[in-house]
Amino acid sequence: MAKKAENETEARGKRWRLMALIGTLVVLFIAMAVSSKASTRLSLFRQTPCHCAKYTGIVEDCCCDYETVDRLNKEVLHPSLQELVKTPFFRYFKVKLWCDCPFWPDDGMCRLRDCSVCECPESEFPELFKEPRNVLSPDDPICQEGKPQAAVDRTIDSKAFRGWTETDNPWTNDDETDNSEMTYVNLQLNPERYTGYTGPSARRIWDSVYSENCPKYPSEELCREEKILYKLISGLHSSISIHIAADYLLDEATNLWGQNLSLMYDRVLRYPDRVRNLYFTYLFVLRAVTKAADYLEHAEYDTANPTEDLKTQSLIKQLLFNPKLQAACPVPFDEAKLWKGQRGPELKQEIQKQFRNISAIMDCVGCEKCRLWGKLQVLGLGTALKILFSVDGREHLLQSLQLQRNEVIALMNLLNRLSESVRFVHEMGPSAEKIMEGQISSPSSPSRLWEMMRTFIVKKTEVSSNQ
Repeated sequence: MAKKAENETEARGKRWRLMALIGTLVVLFIAMAVSSKASTRLSLFRQTPCHCAKYTGIVEDCCCDYETVDRLNKEVLHPSLQELVKTPFFRYFKVKLWCDCPFWPDDGMCRLRDCSVCECPESEFPELFKEPRNVLSPDDPICQEGKPQAAVDRTIDSKAFRGWTETDNPWTNDDETDNSEMTYVNLQLNPERYTGYTGPSARRIWDSVYSENCPKYPSEELCREEKILYKLISGLHSSISIHIAADYLLDEATNLWGQNLSLMYDRVLRYPDRVRNLYFTYLFVLRAVTKAADYLEHAEYDTANPTEDLKTQSLIKQLLFNPKLQAACPVPFDEAKLWKGQRGPELKQEIQKQFRNISAIMDCVGCEKCRLWGKLQVLGLGTALKILFSVDGREHLLQSLQLQRNEVIALMNLLNRLSESVRFVHEMGPSAEKIMEGQISSPSSPSRLWEMMRTFIVKKTEVSSNQ
């Protein structure tokens, strides 16, 4: 009897342990489900802006701090620039889209020069710019390497631009005075976004920019001017990556566009130097605009539309002479500290040559929209370099500075692109980082709970076996 009672007691003990184990499993499964739902909700809620101050203090090599830049960008610069680039004057960009790559042959669609340009009807063009061409149909599948999102929309209004001189930019490769093979593009119809341009062709572009023309950084052997060239290109690269991630084709089947925070994190946010270089490039270009304020104020923004032209002139003045900007960040970048010493003039020529080569590489981009925005932003950056480093002293600026209409359009559109990137990083960057880092190391993630459950089962089994 005693033996039987002992066996029954042991059996009841095992049943209780089994029931406890089952109960624990149920609790853990419920916890996993709740955690998964909560995690999903949390990820959705984290999409709202989180104004966390990760970047503080003075922007390196500049004269403004991160907090001031973010505040001015939100209150002054971004709203003004968004309106400005939509005006008829700043909406149209003259560009040579034919791909005559000077560095390597047969890069994708560039083998067929006429195919790379899908013309709009001739009635859409100003008479001044009409030139007979034999082009393939826009629907030809060989255009844009089969990616319709990479094609440039050339629908434009019949606008005439007057009152600007034709001068070449010594910092860029294209001859801006040569109107042959140029076409006007409505930038509002061709936003900078994801185009599907990836792979070896795209990588070769940036590899060439960094390895052949941009000094290695960081390096103690580099002078300040060489470091600045790298930071400008890095900042521009970061901005382009942010715009691709911010307007991404999430589902090609349904044509669903949205934000790809994972891509933004992988390409930019996980590298603090890339974010810092973005801010630096923004302030550098802003300095060029503020330095040329008097010139830009008196320029003609004539498109034969008096109402729109007056609006453009007013927006320019509001941007250039905003009291908040003048009070908080009057000199975003001090260019007077550069090109000092005996090697100054020689160094300027070297860096100018390197930037011209970078400009020429834009002709090798195998995607039409990418080439459009690459050429525009490189011209805008070249225009900023021209303003800051091709004229000595503000007192001689009005007499010696000559800008093309196309240079001013590129400059202001570039500033707007950088402004959008800075705003996106400031508002969405911390949220994107938390989401991505949470997916990698969150202790309450379902995978972590499953690991805890598996460990618990193993331990219980071991205990049961020992008993």
